Amino acid sequence: MKLRITVLPGDGVGPEVTAEAVRVLQTVAEFAGHDFQFQEKRFGGAAYRASGSPLPPDTLDACLQSNAVLLGAVGGPDFDELPRHLRPESGLLQLRMALGGYANLRPAVSYKSIADCSPLQPAATEGADILVVRELLGGLYFSEDRGFSEEGTSAFNTMRYSVEEIERIAHVGFREARRRRRKLTSVDKANVLEVSQLWRKVVSRVAREYPEVKLEHMYVDSCAMHLVNDPRRFDVILTENLFGDILSDESAVITGSLGMLASGTIGGTVNLFEPVHGSAPDIAGRGIANPLGAIASAAMLLRYSAGLEQESRDVEFAIHSVLEAGYRTADLARGRSRIDLVSTVQMGMQVEKVVSDILDSRHAYHAV
Repeated sequence: MKLRITVLPGDGVGPEVTAEAVRVLQTVAEFAGHDFQFQEKRFGGAAYRASGSPLPPDTLDACLQSNAVLLGAVGGPDFDELPRHLRPESGLLQLRMALGGYANLRPAVSYKSIADCSPLQPAATEGADILVVRELLGGLYFSEDRGFSEEGTSAFNTMRYSVEEIERIAHVGFREARRRRRKLTSVDKANVLEVSQLWRKVVSRVAREYPEVKLEHMYVDSCAMHLVNDPRRFDVILTENLFGDILSDESAVITGSLGMLASGTIGGTVNLFEPVHGSAPDIAGRGIANPLGAIASAAMLLRYSAGLEQESRDVEFAIHSVLEAGYRTADLARGRSRIDLVSTVQMGMQVEKVVSDILDSRHAYHAV
């Protein structure tokens, strides 16, 4: 298989964690006999410093001509005073719109080996495996009905969704639930918001096409509560843009660190994959960032853009294995009085080793 991958390291720890994700993808390509071609482009704050734009035209062109995009992280306090359209986060919103990906998939898995990293009791999190399906191109983030009053004394954003936008994200959610444990929780605020009332009506109608999937509706505040006191009740959570942003970040409590969370944006012309965590400028350059979220995002790339389900599972298994073996980055050291920590590079190398051993063994077996 030939795959063109544009890599956008971005800002802060982005280049560090992205390098480890690329390392693992290169190993998969080498051992599985695939041709993965990587090209790196500036994006976010790094691009603004070099060209005055967070999304330069050559970066966007490279992304549009790729089969997949792998992103590190964007942003930082150095850019907070810039006009909105020049901030790194604006570049990310522009990229999402240009690529057309409307479905953001954010898995959160509880690993028994690092259960003590979570502030929740292990009995509550053990076995939790959640996929948040977040609508990404609508709602408050993208509505044009936004701005400040002339006096600057008030501001407004408008939440708006069409039937078509809700239908297409609902189908993604139900398809994901169908391949998992066949339960979908649709999250809204239908007791207050007309947009949520439409959301609930459309999702209920789409559900009839997936009779094998159990549908429940839940208010967003109730969902937020259950995520921390009974996360195992959830399989797929389907929700709109803002609610999905907040709930998927909250789900980090299950894993114990934002550094563990991956994401994939699908449904457009080119899929985009990135860890959920930010640029973490306070630890950038120190070699202590957790690369597992970026590596798990690479596993999603293998599944959703390359169609390599087995290799994707191999990478996910490798992440599980290195954690079981006791390897920890600094963010996973909580709750332990003594622990041997590994660097960003060392963690990536451990995952790479497990992946290479798996693939080498499998291909050696087939060659016999």
